[in-house]
Amino acid sequence: MSTRFWTGSRRDTLAGYLFIAPQLIGSVLFVFVPLGLVFWYSLHEWNVLADTFTFVGGENYQALADDPKLADALVATGFFSAGLVVLNLSLALLLAVLLNQRLRGTVFFRTVFFSPVVVSLVAWTIVWSFLLQDNGGINGLLETVGIDGPNWLRGEGTAMIAVIVVQVVKNVGLNMVLFLAALQGVPANLYEAATVDGASRRRQFLSITVPMISPTILLTSIITVVGSLQVFAQIAVLTQGGPGTSTTVLVYYLYQQAFQFHHFGYGATLSVLLFAIVLLLTLVQWRMRRKWVFHES
Repeated sequence: MSTRFWTGSRRDTLAGYLFIAPQLIGSVLFVFVPLGLVFWYSLHEWNVLADTFTFVGGENYQALADDPKLADALVATGFFSAGLVVLNLSLALLLAVLLNQRLRGTVFFRTVFFSPVVVSLVAWTIVWSFLLQDNGGINGLLETVGIDGPNWLRGEGTAMIAVIVVQVVKNVGLNMVLFLAALQGVPANLYEAATVDGASRRRQFLSITVPMISPTILLTSIITVVGSLQVFAQIAVLTQGGPGTSTTVLVYYLYQQAFQFHHFGYGATLSVLLFAIVLLLTLVQWRMRRKWVFHES
């Protein structure tokens, strides 16, 4: 009976489930269960100091709609995300195109641009916090050419730009490597045929390179957008959300509400909002892929 039951197909099915079991268990324990708990907490007011956990229903969501500071946090988040995504992707693609040439020293420069990716985020941010001070290294370099630099992290017009640049320099190497791999997979005969037809370098880039690497552009854009919405350490170390609320992005505002003001229920509500924004933007990018990603139309 047991021999008849354990047929070849059933053994293969069991082996398949065993292979995916660690990933499935990890996803349930560390993704789906925490998501469910966050939503559950958002329906409660949790006072750790008084040791109370009170069901409040939709009051936290009503407070979210009435919060006058939320709009500033969303604007700061949008500005940071837009600036980071545009600068990161454009610079990464430019570097990949330049370093895809068969020239001396390209391996060295690939290493140089990728090395910040493996550096500790906190250590990287602390170093830049010293460089961007009023008497830091950046202003010291500017003084050598007669420019009096601002206090980058204390000016409302420069703080967010400084944080964006620090993050771009830190992570541009990752997208550069992904673009390099995509560029090296473009068949050379396409460029040869285009050259014979008289196509310029610009036309070859727009009509051959961009369509052929468009799946990688989609991947990097999703990764970069999601990462930009989750920024925290850079804000916490460099500006602490200031000056004023100019760099108080949504994740840092969530941190303030939950861990500084001990409004854990409202902090969980902000987490639900963040999850909804990330999910919405990811779905929009995924649905739009059919309009511009090669082989997806």
